[in-house]
Amino acid sequence: MSNMLIQLDRVLRMRMQQGDAESSYVASLHHKGLNKILEKVGEEATELVLAAKDAEGEDLDSDAHKALISETADLWFHSLVMLAHLGTDSRAVLDELGRRFGLSGLEEKAARKQD
Repeated sequence: MSNMLIQLDRVLRMRMQQGDAESSYVASLHHKGLNKILEKVGEEATELVLAAKDAEGEDLDSDAHKALISETADLWFHSLVMLAHLGTDSRAVLDELGRRFGLSGLEEKAARKQD
């Protein structure tokens, strides 16, 4: 699964560096700057929250669940665009998740408060 993220990181970096803002959505976001990218992240996060509310209690093959998956993909995508714009990628996030793996959420939160 992380192979897909590595490939996507590579494409996002390439589009950011070499893409034409007139023909590439990713290049156009980078050209517009961080505020526009953050606007998209916020928009997609809101859409995901609404889709999750609609999906609650619905069958896994329902349109509501399909919308939930689609909105999650949109949020992940725009989050990866944000990371690329800021000079990092999914590996840093996966490393952080790996660091947390096996810790209880309460232990992890307590450790962050001490930093």
